Amino acid sequence: MDIIIFGASGGVGKQFTKLALEKGHSVTAYIRTPSKLAMEHENLTIIQGDAFDKKAVEEAISGKEAVISCLGSTTGMKKSTQLENMIKNVADGMVANNVKRIIYTASAGVENEIPGIMGKMMMKMLGNVLADHKNAIDYIKSNDLTYTIVRPMGLTDKAFTGNYKESTTGVPNSGRSISRADVAEFIYKALTNSEYENTSVGISS
Repeated sequence: MDIIIFGASGGVGKQFTKLALEKGHSVTAYIRTPSKLAMEHENLTIIQGDAFDKKAVEEAISGKEAVISCLGSTTGMKKSTQLENMIKNVADGMVANNVKRIIYTASAGVENEIPGIMGKMMMKMLGNVLADHKNAIDYIKSNDLTYTIVRPMGLTDKAFTGNYKESTTGVPNSGRSISRADVAEFIYKALTNSEYENTSVGISS
């Protein structure tokens, strides 16, 4: 499969890029600062670019079979439309190139689904980030793309386990975190398994 990944220099993005290459796929990493990826492979193409550049994003998506978004905002907890604006460019580029498959990495809480008092506190704290994710997701869905929305609980840098829980309704009952390596493995599984098409999945260890 010929895959393009936006946000390849982040924690989950790096893990997914490495995994997809190990599985024999062709991967294009679209990143602002290539030195942050620090990876070489015969099947890896690195494009230096900005996801806010609509034309460049559309050109990068040309010829690809699937899009992976591990994009993040640079504004911290402040109110922002960064994710929404970047994903608008990505989705528009997919439509222009007749590319249908996208996996979007969001965050648990984006569907107001974390239960309990602690869950409500967490969602309130992350309110601006979750709103930006939600608007990005709504735009993906409005363009009739074949999507999987990934909603990981708190991300860690722990080792890959391959042992995590999934929930299409809310979040898993136990586990409040998940390693970035396990998130990357789930993204790959969702990409290669049609049962995850047009679903939103909460995951935790």
